[in-house]
Amino acid sequence: MKNDKILLSHGSGGRLTHELVETLFKKYFSNPILNTLDDSAELRLGYPGGPRLAFTTDSFVVNPIFFPGGDIGRLSVCGTVNDLAMKGAVPRWIAIAAIIEEGFELATLKKVVLSISKAAREAGVAVVTGDTKVVEKGKADRLFLTTSGLGIIEEGVNVSGKNARAGDEIIINGTIGDHGISVIAARNDFKFSSGLKSDCAPLNNLVKKMLAASKSINVLRDPTRGGLATTLNEIASSSGIGIIIEEKLIPLKNEVRAACGLLGFDPLYVANEGKLVAFAPGASAGKILKTMKSDKLGRTSAIIGKAVSSPKGVWLKTLSGTLRPLMMLEGEQLPRIC
Repeated sequence: MKNDKILLSHGSGGRLTHELVETLFKKYFSNPILNTLDDSAELRLGYPGGPRLAFTTDSFVVNPIFFPGGDIGRLSVCGTVNDLAMKGAVPRWIAIAAIIEEGFELATLKKVVLSISKAAREAGVAVVTGDTKVVEKGKADRLFLTTSGLGIIEEGVNVSGKNARAGDEIIINGTIGDHGISVIAARNDFKFSSGLKSDCAPLNNLVKKMLAASKSINVLRDPTRGGLATTLNEIASSSGIGIIIEEKLIPLKNEVRAACGLLGFDPLYVANEGKLVAFAPGASAGKILKTMKSDKLGRTSAIIGKAVSSPKGVWLKTLSGTLRPLMMLEGEQLPRIC
């Protein structure tokens, strides 16, 4: 790494995050399970017929802790559940640890706890353990949450960022950028007449329906920090393929487009918390898309592109028909977005 100090950009989910993981964490923690760099680790208990498990951990430092469509509590549950679902797992159990700043309002903490409880019921998971720490005033920013989750992967499901194949259709379950723009609007007291809200939602039930329609799904990934473009770059790198997506096919709300234009953001790099991208062979993509559209979290699903053998990397076919390279996020568009 060229930098000798941690920058906000190291937490963006973009290029600097990727470099930090590759040159530090992966270098010293390297093992076959970790090195896939999927959203969850896949584990198998060491006896014949032992279950396949998905295990994940995450931290949440979003600012502000309440925003249109969600809060840090709902976000922590949805983020953990979704990371498990992106391995094709059925989420079952989660743990939540809270780091609380001295002076934090007990009534506000209760609101967050109730939100966690509601989101867990919605996702069908149980909060089975946790931890609480309190630090001196000024030593944290109100409330940070850390979560871990465990789920079960059914036999016949084989989902990983390294499994994309040339010819796969790329499907997304709805509009991009809703979460990032909603959080930045709440942070800066922007008002949207349409009532734009975060897309924060648990995706496990949608994934269950998709896998019931076809187990041929090769890749599932939720484009959170770094947005759609960065997520596609991670998949292209892991699988050794190229990706071409079409600008005209990507679902995008007019409010998000306008806000990004005003703020100088590219919606392809704005965070999402209730979206997934799926890679599936063309023969099954239509059936999967139809199933997604029948679910409330997939009504605006669309096929937005294809995996190709060449050119490598990620490319956007613009409205004018030219190909524009899409790189990983550089710098930090929106700090503390999750």
